Amino acid sequence: MLIVDAAPGARPEPEASSRSVVRMMQYLKADGTIKKSGVKAILAAVDQAMKLAEQYEVSQVVPIATSALRDAPNGPKILVQIEQRIGQGVSVLSGPDEARLTFLAARRWYGWGAGRLLVLDIGGGSLEVATGVDEEPDKAMSVPAGAGRVTHAFLPEGTADAKQLAHLRKKVGHIIEPIVKEFADSKRPDHVVATSKTFRSLARLAGSKVKVIGADESWRMNRAQLEDWIPRLASIEPEQRVALPGITPERTNQIVGGAVVADEIMKALKIEEIEICPWALREGAILRWLDQFGRTRFGF
Repeated sequence: MLIVDAAPGARPEPEASSRSVVRMMQYLKADGTIKKSGVKAILAAVDQAMKLAEQYEVSQVVPIATSALRDAPNGPKILVQIEQRIGQGVSVLSGPDEARLTFLAARRWYGWGAGRLLVLDIGGGSLEVATGVDEEPDKAMSVPAGAGRVTHAFLPEGTADAKQLAHLRKKVGHIIEPIVKEFADSKRPDHVVATSKTFRSLARLAGSKVKVIGADESWRMNRAQLEDWIPRLASIEPEQRVALPGITPERTNQIVGGAVVADEIMKALKIEEIEICPWALREGAILRWLDQFGRTRFGF
């Protein structure tokens, strides 16, 4: 839950936030159904978020759901329980919608001077890629190659030797193939940026800080740096990775999967360097809402 006091044309200024890490992929059954214990964890996270909204007396709550709930067979039933708890509907974003909103956030952050943008975003359940010269991308796609999803499916122990990494790369390459085909004939971007906590963690581990704008840090990472780190990262036990720069406790197990996804999509799209954008999906949703409805204090 992010509490924001914002107005059209102004920078959205966060007032407070509350975060619950559910790690939904660990609650999936073989068919993708979310277990009862996972539903309980989701609803507890919703309750915590709404307490903050009540504390700040927000005038509007903007709840959204992404791939983990969208793709689960029992997702619609869980959404009904969430809606009953918060007293309003939840917007379920499609994969391309996620890509478009993230692209909007990056465009507003970098401005028109950045030219053609290519935006990459790795979430827990999916990978989004979008490109364009306007606020609405020319192309926006999503595939089920999130850091949590590929780890759950192909790297459950969180560690890997050279053979296991090669297998993981092959699987990821197959999943991202639709994006690679779609973007193969796209115009060369003027600026390539990445968003999300996975990319941010990897850049703090394998990249370098390039500038600081107020409270926002900007990082850069090239693919050679990332590729060099992957086998070393894969050989370290997950619980020991917290000692590394940028690796937070909730990302220790899935960071290798996320790194392989990042490396494979960069390699496939011939990207040698990326810059990390401080804004992502949440900011994109806030900006889109403001464009449509105007000024208010609201929770997202």
